[in-house]
Amino acid sequence: MLDIQDLHAYYGKSHVLHGVTLTVKPGEIVALLGRNGSGRSTTAKAIMGLVECQGRIRFKNQDILGKKPFEIAHLGLGHVPENRDIFPKLTVHQNLLLGQKGKGTGSRWGFDDMYAMFPRLKERQHTEAGVLSGGEQQMLTLCRTLMGDPDLIIIDEPTEGLAPKIVELVAEYLQRLKARGISVLLIEQKLTIAMSISDRALVMGHGSIVFEGTPEDLRNDPVTRKEWLEV
Repeated sequence: MLDIQDLHAYYGKSHVLHGVTLTVKPGEIVALLGRNGSGRSTTAKAIMGLVECQGRIRFKNQDILGKKPFEIAHLGLGHVPENRDIFPKLTVHQNLLLGQKGKGTGSRWGFDDMYAMFPRLKERQHTEAGVLSGGEQQMLTLCRTLMGDPDLIIIDEPTEGLAPKIVELVAEYLQRLKARGISVLLIEQKLTIAMSISDRALVMGHGSIVFEGTPEDLRNDPVTRKEWLEV
């Protein structure tokens, strides 16, 4: 599904990613873990064509390095950024409408699916998105991305600042995506959620992958956890 080889990324003269190699298979949840500044969000931006980079990025057997972000999105890659990027003056329903490609025909997801998954959004569908709580905004940006019917979704820190009950809801939501055959690259700091729902775990440090294995492998590797994850 997604195959990245020897990826290097730059912000001007600053060399941020140093030869990142990773894969995400169809219907798989892969957790990308690491401390702030380790390169996780830059990896997501590089995949989506938002930063200067070199190497190889293939999605569904197509080279996407050098393509524009909207071209990458139309191939079936969805990105939920850490800052959420909602349209604050538009209603919840209008934000979801903007996520659709074309007329939304043939999509695996529609308004009814979003409102069934997050009833709170249905209650507030005519409310301006800018007045929603942090948790509601997170629900909205997740759903807006799904309205584009992606085959793989990159989610950057979806539980940041959320109450525990909403965190559990997000975890359930991600498992529903997997059940529908959607691949997930989950960028997360909270080990509990990442380890409980992921098929594989990758750990980043200083712009490189320093660990790859199952969640169980990571649980049994206290050295890696202490050096690259624990505060």
